[in-house]
Amino acid sequence: MRPSPRPDRRTGRRRLGRTGGVVLCTLCAVAAAPLAPGPPGAGRPPDGPTRVTSEVFRLAEEAGQARQRYERVRRAARGQRARAEELGRTLRVRGVVRSALRDDVGAAARAQYRTGGFTVGLDGEGAEEALDDPVELVVRQVPAVRRRARLGRMLVEEERANRRLEAEARTLAAARRGLARDGARLEEAIRTAEARLADARGELNAMAQTAVDSGRCAPLDLAGDRAGPSVERAAERSARPARGWVRPVVSYELSAGFGGVGANWAAGHTGQDFAVPAGTPVRAVGDGTVVAAGCGGPFGISLVVEHGGGWYSQYAHLAVPLAEPGRRVRAGQWIGLSGTTGNSTGPHLHFEIRRTPEYGSAVDPVEWLGERGVRL
Repeated sequence: MRPSPRPDRRTGRRRLGRTGGVVLCTLCAVAAAPLAPGPPGAGRPPDGPTRVTSEVFRLAEEAGQARQRYERVRRAARGQRARAEELGRTLRVRGVVRSALRDDVGAAARAQYRTGGFTVGLDGEGAEEALDDPVELVVRQVPAVRRRARLGRMLVEEERANRRLEAEARTLAAARRGLARDGARLEEAIRTAEARLADARGELNAMAQTAVDSGRCAPLDLAGDRAGPSVERAAERSARPARGWVRPVVSYELSAGFGGVGANWAAGHTGQDFAVPAGTPVRAVGDGTVVAAGCGGPFGISLVVEHGGGWYSQYAHLAVPLAEPGRRVRAGQWIGLSGTTGNSTGPHLHFEIRRTPEYGSAVDPVEWLGERGVRL
């Protein structure tokens, strides 16, 4: 297996979530490559797999929640930045308006001073005339008085609006500083959670390798009390009846596709690879019965599910099986957790659709699922 810098452009049409590096499966046609021993400290007490699996789920949830909060902070920061820019433009425009109003008020006052309190003309700045009729003088003065009063009211209102906008700008600036601090704290929380999650996934992979080396790949019961309430609830939800067919994983990047040729495969790639982090729940694509389980060889820890109509699905390179032969499963039900056991150099799910339970009868799983309404 060799890492691929990006998913195949033709088959990687659907990208859901971020999964890290994209990997390719290196299944050989017949023989398994020797398995490397697990790292020091890989052996754990009997409850180790349950504990580590629960820790992977808990930390993945914690990191996901931190990322969601961080995205909310970023959206809020973008909104406040846009509002701050809008406020800046508004304050500049209103500054021009206030300046013009002050000029008008000053001009009216100067005109009133020059005419001794009577401004001749409707605009208050007309030529002076000698009028003997006092009634006529008052009639001509009324429009100018009203204009000055209106200008004064407008200037007062503009000053009030300007003070409100300036106060909002100050509040917004303080809020933006707070959001910046929150964003920095959340970035640190994400880094911490993801580092701990990487350690937990590494521990899960190490225990999976130990199980393969010992030949004891017993299924794990995530519905037990020791799995933790969040994991238990999620496993129970996955076991509820679903209609039709589903994807084998929810969030993924497509990597090596069916029929790929090269040094990695003796006779072409026999399935579709889904690049996912270790510990990702793997789902049965449809109702059926688990008919085979592997614990070593090129596929590592693997399961085969028989479906109606003579079709079989295979799930390989698992870290933990969650079902055993004879178990009835429903579409969408968790049957394992992804890993990197067998001939694999990175965490991913190798998924096959077969005409028989055995290797060598595979068909293109992307086309097969597409014919059943599942788009990848």
